[in-house]
Amino acid sequence: MLPLPGTGVWWGLLGVLAFSFTVPFTRHAVEGGLSPLFVGCGRAVVAAGLAGVALAATRQRVPTRRQWARLAVVAGGVVAGFPVLTSFALTSASASHSAVVIALLPAATAVMAVVRGHERPPTAFWVLAGCGAAAAVAFASLQGAGLGGLHWSDVLLFGAVLAAAVGYAEGGLLARELGAWQTVSWALVLASPAMTVGAVAAAVHQPPTAGASEWAAFGYLAAVSMYLGFFAWYHGLAIGPMTRVSQVQLVQPVLTITWAALLLGEQLTWSTVLGGAAVVACAGAAVRVRLDGGRPARSAVRRR
Repeated sequence: MLPLPGTGVWWGLLGVLAFSFTVPFTRHAVEGGLSPLFVGCGRAVVAAGLAGVALAATRQRVPTRRQWARLAVVAGGVVAGFPVLTSFALTSASASHSAVVIALLPAATAVMAVVRGHERPPTAFWVLAGCGAAAAVAFASLQGAGLGGLHWSDVLLFGAVLAAAVGYAEGGLLARELGAWQTVSWALVLASPAMTVGAVAAAVHQPPTAGASEWAAFGYLAAVSMYLGFFAWYHGLAIGPMTRVSQVQLVQPVLTITWAALLLGEQLTWSTVLGGAAVVACAGAAVRVRLDGGRPARSAVRRR
């Protein structure tokens, strides 16, 4: 059983639910006439437009010079790195296969939380986190998405995991100072010039020829995966502890493969259901470990 409401875990779960559609929708978009560079950059451009309107309408305080430098890390990880790398990887890798590698993200995020947030989870947490990562990889691999030999798409996905882990940890810390939605909004605005250049270049090189469903998938990636989902995710990380909240991502490959089966026709069996239950159990055990000294003071989380 997961912790009671009132912790960052439930906000984290809401963010994970939003993110769980990202891989299948990206796969659908790049298969349907949108280039991977356009998908990776274009969704950030649309999200930056939404962010700019929200920041201007609420007259948010401009970040300090030091905060801008940290926002650049967030932008490099979750605005540019993860979306672009996964978009290119999904031109050849299936959504289910991609879930195998992305299943390592909770452990990577926990490591980054220790490095940047100076959290000190006990040995029991690392044991359970390792079991959860192994269970998630095994679960996804058994769905016909085995790792097999290392392919170029896997290298891109490993890079995406590292980029996201860094961006999540830094963003979670910044959210305690700027607020959750403000952090992702400023990161999107900061990255928007480069993302606009990339999207325009991609559109000129390969004009979009997608249908309505592909554009709908792109719209979700821009509005939810790239923007609204981070409202909940960064708020959960800010409440923390980040090492604990990061483990709810273990349910993401379960959800991703389920959506891939329902939306893309990829295989879904009873082993998927049973394996998914095991992964969720590992996640529940990890987030219930007592993390002494890992949770920030309630006053440290800025409320907006």
